[in-house]
Amino acid sequence: MLLLISPDSVDEALDCAKAAEHLDIVDVKKPDEGSLGANFPWVIREIRDAVPADKPVSATVGDVPYKPGTVAQAALGAAVSGATYIKVGLYGCATPDQAIDVMRGVVRAVKDYRPDAFVVASGYADAHRIGCVNPLALPDIARRSGSDAAMLDTAVKDGTRLFDHVPPDVCAEFVRLTHEAELLAALAGSVKAGDLGELTRIGTDIVGVRGAVCEGGDRDAGRIQPRLVAAFRAEMDRHARDYAATVATAS
Repeated sequence: MLLLISPDSVDEALDCAKAAEHLDIVDVKKPDEGSLGANFPWVIREIRDAVPADKPVSATVGDVPYKPGTVAQAALGAAVSGATYIKVGLYGCATPDQAIDVMRGVVRAVKDYRPDAFVVASGYADAHRIGCVNPLALPDIARRSGSDAAMLDTAVKDGTRLFDHVPPDVCAEFVRLTHEAELLAALAGSVKAGDLGELTRIGTDIVGVRGAVCEGGDRDAGRIQPRLVAAFRAEMDRHARDYAATVATAS
């Protein structure tokens, strides 16, 4: 399981750089513009320069409307700015066809510029609250659009979490469908260290966190702390070892 950490500034990215050995992907977002709020191109560039060259930089394009051309241009801008993982929050897509339309434009725009870029179709565990596509539709949307991964996050940051809206058994189905499509499955949404056992068991490929590694657990007012990143990674590794041992015993 890969650990994706989301700083919202260059200063926080420098803190991530101090903990680079404990994380896999640095994700640039702007939390005050939404769950997957897009940051400025120059911030993406500065963060790309601030973190080790061997750490991929991801950038969110935003909680986007159903405007395929607009979103494709935004996604290309993120790639030009130095991101190699491009995440699109399909906030304004009410149907799978609309979501596929948006993501096909993103995939073409990004991969025409950089074929090795990694495109993530992101939906929301609390989709019922905002009227966007069902979480279990995401794997097929990602597959049909040519994306590389399907992701679930939470749209409304009100203290509710991923498993509050999509229980572990439904998350497991999301991961299974994503793997059947030969894509990576990413899960986020106020994920805590206590969720890692379930996330490991169901085969999550990428776990995204912010609040869990911020001072006071506060994604907005808190700041990412290298020691909390290290502690979170240690818990990830412990659960991976425990699960591997369980599987080995069962076999």
